[in-house]
Amino acid sequence: MKFVSICYFLHMITSISSQKNPNFAENRSTIVHLFEWKWKDIAQECENFLSKHGYGGVQISPPNENLIIKGRPWYERYQPVSYELKTRSGDEEDFKNMTKRCNKVGVRIYVDAVVNHISEHFHKPCSINNYNDANEVRGCELVGLKDLDQGQEYVRGKIVEFLNRLIDLGVAGFRIDAAKHIHPNDLRVIFSRLKNLNTEYDFSSGSRPFIYQEIPGLGGEAVNRDDYTSFGCVLEFKYGHHLSRVFRKNDKPRYLDSWGPRWGLLSSGYDAVTFIDNHDTQRYESDKLTHKHSKQYKMAVAFMLAHPYGTGRIMSSYAFTDRETSPPHDNNDNLLSPGFRSDDTCTNGFICEHRWRQIYNMVKFRNVVTGTGIDSWQTLHDHQIAFCRGRRGFIVFNNEGNIDREVEVCLPEGEYCDIISGDLVNGRCTGKTVKVKSNGKAHISLHGNEEDGVLAIHLESRLKI
Repeated sequence: MKFVSICYFLHMITSISSQKNPNFAENRSTIVHLFEWKWKDIAQECENFLSKHGYGGVQISPPNENLIIKGRPWYERYQPVSYELKTRSGDEEDFKNMTKRCNKVGVRIYVDAVVNHISEHFHKPCSINNYNDANEVRGCELVGLKDLDQGQEYVRGKIVEFLNRLIDLGVAGFRIDAAKHIHPNDLRVIFSRLKNLNTEYDFSSGSRPFIYQEIPGLGGEAVNRDDYTSFGCVLEFKYGHHLSRVFRKNDKPRYLDSWGPRWGLLSSGYDAVTFIDNHDTQRYESDKLTHKHSKQYKMAVAFMLAHPYGTGRIMSSYAFTDRETSPPHDNNDNLLSPGFRSDDTCTNGFICEHRWRQIYNMVKFRNVVTGTGIDSWQTLHDHQIAFCRGRRGFIVFNNEGNIDREVEVCLPEGEYCDIISGDLVNGRCTGKTVKVKSNGKAHISLHGNEEDGVLAIHLESRLKI
């Protein structure tokens, strides 16, 4: 019996560790949240854009039947009424078609799973009034939403059944909505009962679902993020909070040389899913950078994708005028599909930050420099910094004044295309060029009045001689 117990313990440890693996295909990274997209449109986006620009996966909106609210606000998707896979995004057949097509081109699907409130087996009614009381946070109702009692075996079984059904249909993992309102011991049990990923969808045998949990952790609350990192990753809310302060000039980029746990982030980047904004913060937190502050926002996203800490997630929004603005829809309340301009940006009310050149080219940068660390950090000014990623990539940020000087770029001698101002197309740069000398240095020009406050080069942006 002791031998069996030890084997089970070792199996649990292995499974838990694997649940922090995003299961990206080779040479892929970065998750994009295609907020309120239809499954058919996501399938096309995987094939036509995401796979061609190195994206690793898509976080989708909650896929199960939800309450229909007057005006059809976005948050109705977070009020599920059953586990039936039928929403404005599509039905189960559309869902399965999406996962099949996306996985075929190496783009994974992560479900936004709402498992804290649905129409059965609740905790006794009570409201959350004191966020310094962990039992109240985990056992009472969030903004009037009924709170499921995951301590009940029946409830655990229904959640496991739902998540395993999605695994059968080809998903790679889950974002766990409102995880801080669920006791960690309950989540540990639920996740331990999940199946391995379905090998029919190009996953390796024994692959575990990637788990990342919504626990804000900005301080002043009883629920501790560290209580949840032993069995999955956690969304690192402090990441976007601090970088928004830096690029809004409420703090200084020069101090980013210590970026990581010293800024209050999770002690290991392996535990963190990082982001600048999400569908909640861009509506409810005015101090956060969003697409509405495009230059500074692109700088913050570029820093996230250039720095090795954590698994990065990009927000892809639709335009909104207030907190309750519904997704783009027709006169019958059907979701619209995004349209596309010749420069790859979106129409029909979609912002599509993931299609901005400055962002998708930084996804490629992240792929190229994978496996390297931060080298040759250079503080050029309080608001001007630069660093290398091994001998594979270089990036410089200017949030004030002008840069016009020689810096260390760490790359082999040659001429490179700046991937922020343009692309390498048919052997030519459509934007700036950077000439690297034999000593690994280059003259960099980046002025404060330019469209972008970033310049970046990497090995694959080098012009062929």
